[in-house]
Amino acid sequence: MDKQIRVLVANRPRLMRELIMTTFADQPDIQIVGEVLDDAEIPNAVDRTMPDFLVIAQDLFGERPRICDTVLQQHPNLRIIAVAPDENYTVQYWVSLDIHSDAVEASEEGILSVLRSPARLTPDSAQRY
Repeated sequence: MDKQIRVLVANRPRLMRELIMTTFADQPDIQIVGEVLDDAEIPNAVDRTMPDFLVIAQDLFGERPRICDTVLQQHPNLRIIAVAPDENYTVQYWVSLDIHSDAVEASEEGILSVLRSPARLTPDSAQRY
């Protein structure tokens, strides 16, 4: 069997958390590494259990839970699944790093131009050489 997927469950309300844990318990490739009852304990629980996924409550439709920013800054490889307890709505949150490139004129002037260009310059708006 491949590496098990480590999941920390911190969803509210209790009934929803138990339903999620029961569903995951039936999956041979998923290991529940912990259950968090109090949202304030989520960062410590993530530090302690080092899960691949964290399952939390999605309280407000279309608004990222604040705990996502806190936890993902410390654990950028973590993926978070937020489940709305009152609606049929689930969102996955993760961190990604995009690396962009653009051709630069191979000269002193070309390199100095890059150094002096605004950092927010996108490849689409940059002059290509």
